[in-house]
Amino acid sequence: MRQDNQLIVITHLSQLITLVTGFGSLIVPLILWITQKEKVYHMDEHGKNIVNFQLSLILYFIICIPLILLLGLGILGFIVLGIISIVFPIINAIKASHGETPKYPLSLNFIS
Repeated sequence: MRQDNQLIVITHLSQLITLVTGFGSLIVPLILWITQKEKVYHMDEHGKNIVNFQLSLILYFIICIPLILLLGLGILGFIVLGIISIVFPIINAIKASHGETPKYPLSLNFIS
């Protein structure tokens, strides 16, 4: 195994591809994680955290859809989740560049 903090940082930042293309925030990090988890030191841990975070966001966005009818809480949820989905990949990419373990808020453990 090799130490490659740049690839880990790119994996965290690849979640932001949705801002450009409209999709891919789960697909690109998932592909990077699956193909590199056996080759790059700590990629497995970072990849699991990223995939769990993205799956959690998808679930929370789905929950927000019916909440739009309930006093518009779903719209507020969309705004908060949108901010979280932009800010935390950047924060965790910076942490990963320093060799720290990422922490994503509201992340459920789908893959352990």
